[in-house]
Amino acid sequence: MARAAALLLLFFLVGPLLAAASLAASGTIVFTTLGRSRYAFDIFALPLAPLSSSAAAEVRLTDGASVNYNGNFAPSSDSLLFVSERNGTLNIYASPAPSSASGARREALEVPDAVAPLAPLLPWDPIALKDRPSLTPDGDHLVYVSTADPAVSPRRSWAAVYSTHLPSGSTRRLTPRGVADFSPAVSPSGEWTAAASPGPDGWAGEVEDLDTDIYVFRTSDGSRRALAVRDGGWPTWADETTIFFHRRDSDGWYGVYRATLSFAGDAGVSAASVERVTPPGFHAFTPAASPGLVAVATRRPGSDYRHIEVIDVSGGGVANAYLEVTRPVAPRAHHFNPFLSADGSRVGYHRCRGSGNGGDAPLLLESIKSPAPEAFSLFRIDGSYPSFSPDGKRIAFVGLPGLFVVNSDGSGDRRQILSGNAFPTAWDWKRKGVIYTSIGPDFASERTEVDVVAVTLGGDGEDSSSISIKKLTAGGGNNAFPSPSPDGKWVVFRSGRSGHKNLYIMDAEDGEAGGVRRLTEGPWSDTMCNWSPDGEWIAFASDRHDPGAGSFAMYVIHPNGTGLRRVVHSADGGRTNHPWFSPDSKKLVFTSDYAAVSAEPVSNPHHYQPYGEIFTVNIDGSGIRRLTHNSFEDGTPAWTPYYLEPVDVGETLQASGKCAFEDCHWLNIAAQPHGLMCGRHG
Repeated sequence: MARAAALLLLFFLVGPLLAAASLAASGTIVFTTLGRSRYAFDIFALPLAPLSSSAAAEVRLTDGASVNYNGNFAPSSDSLLFVSERNGTLNIYASPAPSSASGARREALEVPDAVAPLAPLLPWDPIALKDRPSLTPDGDHLVYVSTADPAVSPRRSWAAVYSTHLPSGSTRRLTPRGVADFSPAVSPSGEWTAAASPGPDGWAGEVEDLDTDIYVFRTSDGSRRALAVRDGGWPTWADETTIFFHRRDSDGWYGVYRATLSFAGDAGVSAASVERVTPPGFHAFTPAASPGLVAVATRRPGSDYRHIEVIDVSGGGVANAYLEVTRPVAPRAHHFNPFLSADGSRVGYHRCRGSGNGGDAPLLLESIKSPAPEAFSLFRIDGSYPSFSPDGKRIAFVGLPGLFVVNSDGSGDRRQILSGNAFPTAWDWKRKGVIYTSIGPDFASERTEVDVVAVTLGGDGEDSSSISIKKLTAGGGNNAFPSPSPDGKWVVFRSGRSGHKNLYIMDAEDGEAGGVRRLTEGPWSDTMCNWSPDGEWIAFASDRHDPGAGSFAMYVIHPNGTGLRRVVHSADGGRTNHPWFSPDSKKLVFTSDYAAVSAEPVSNPHHYQPYGEIFTVNIDGSGIRRLTHNSFEDGTPAWTPYYLEPVDVGETLQASGKCAFEDCHWLNIAAQPHGLMCGRHG
C-alpha cells in the first residue's frame, strides 16, 4: 500500500501539467462561473463517538487555500482522496488523514511541489474533470469520473467512469461508449462498481434531479454491466450485497433507500429488495455507508442550510436513530457529500472554510488551464457579462445587481458605476470610457421596460467618480444586449418592441433618435448579439428553429441582413448562447450544453443550469473545442486581443467575501424557481 500511495501522489501531479509552450500574445478569454469564486471549500472530518459540540473537534484535512471537495477515505489506510481545483484545473490528490482531532484544527499535508512529475498517464488531454475518487482495497486501482473523452454526439455527457492502475499508469474506460456514468462507488471487496447512469437514452435536459438508474459492473474491466435499481442516484456500498442511494419521489422530497442485490452468476445483478430508509418531510441525499451506519446530507424544513446526519441502520436499539453531526459545530454553513471511514468512526464532508458569509476576498481573475495556451489565456472572473476596454486595461462587468469597472491587473479599487440592475456590457471601440449596457428587470417579457444606455466615465475615461448616463432606446420593449460596430458608428441590440425579440441597429451616439433599422424579423427570439471586430458579421443566439421551446442555437448574419447561417446547434432542445468573436473574427467563444451535465446537480450548490461549459468554434461551424470541464455553470464569455499572463489576479477591494452562495433553490418545495442562465436576461 505504501508503494501504491507514493505512486498515487506522483500520478496526480501529472494531470494539470501541459508541455511547455511558447505563449503568443493572441488574446484572453474571460468567463463567469456562477458562484464558484465564493466556494472556498475544504474537507473536514468529525469523530462520531463521542461527538463534541465544540468546533475544536472538527479536523480540517485539506490545505485551506485551494477549492477541495468530494473526498473519500482510502480503504485500509489513513489516506484521504479528494478533488482539488488548484493550478488552474481539477485533479485528484491524496494526503494523510489524522485519525482524531487532537486539539486545534489541522491542515493535511500537501503533495510536495518538488516531486518530479511522471509522464502523463491518461491517453488524452489532461484538462478535464476528474471526480468522485475511490481506491480498490489493494490500493492499486483508482476509480473515478472523467470528462476527458468526448461524447459520440452533441448534448451527450462526457462523464464516464475510468480505472487507472497506479503502478503502471494503464487506464481503462469502464463505461460503455455512448453512455454516461456519474457518482461511482467501489464495493468493499473492490470487485464491483456501482454508478448512476441515464442509460443508452442519455441526458434529457434535467437541471434538478437527474433521471438516472443504478448500474453495477465489474471494477476490473466494466463487464457484467447490469441495471440493478431503477430511479436512483449517488450509490454507496454498505457491504458486498447492500447499496444505499437517493431518489426524489412524487412527494417532492429526496429520500435515501436501501437495496439488497442478488448476483446470479453470469446472468447479471438485480435488486432483490428496495426499501426507503428516510421518511418524507425532509430532504436526505448523497448517502455514504458503512456496516450499520449511513451518513446523509439533509435539508430540514425551516433550515436554509444542508447538514450532515448519521443514521443507525444496524437494527439494534432504536431503529433508524439520527445523530446530528455538523449542525452543533457549524450551524450556518452548508455541508456537502459525506463519506465514512471503513470502521465507521469518522465522517468527512466538505464545506466552505469561512463561517457564514464573509471571509477573505476571492480573486478578481482566476487563471484556468487553457487547452490552447499558444492561442489564448483563459480566466474565470468574479462577476458576470465581462468586457475589456479596447486597451485591455479595464474590465466592465455586472454583479447582478450593479455595474462595476476594475483594472484588469487587479490594482486600484472595484468601482461601482451603477447600483441598479444591469446586464451585458460592451465598450465603445472609438470613444474612450463609453460602456454600453442595459438596465431594467431580468427575465423580462417583450413589452417590459428595459433600455440600452451608454455610460460615459468622466474626464478622459479614467475617472469613474463623474459619470453620465444616456438612454439610447425609447419606449421600453425589452431592449438589451448592445454591441457596437468597430467603426464606432452603430450599435446592434435586441428588442421585443414588435412583440417578438429581434435584432435592430441604431446610431451609437444618438441612439434611436439618430436612426434605427430592423436587422431580423420573425415570430421567434433573436438575442445575445455580438459584432465582429472586422465589422463583417453579427453573431447571435436564436430559437428560430423551434420558436418558444426554450432551445437556442447560434447564428451569424452580415450587418446588411444577408448571409444568415446557423453555426452551432447542440441538439433539439439544446442551448447554445452568449457568442463573442475572437480578435481576428475567425472564431467564436460561447456557452452551451453541448457536453451535457458532468455530475449530479444536488451534489453542488445552486446553479440555474448545471450544464453550461465554454467552447470555441470557427465561424463556419467547424472545429468545436471544449475549454472548460467542471460540474458548475459557466457562461457569458468575452474575448479580447489583450493578453493576460496566465496567473491569478487579485484585487484590493471586494464587494462581498467568500461563502456567499446559496443551496439549491429547488430543494425548497414551497417555491421552486426554474431560471436558466443559458437564457438569463434573454
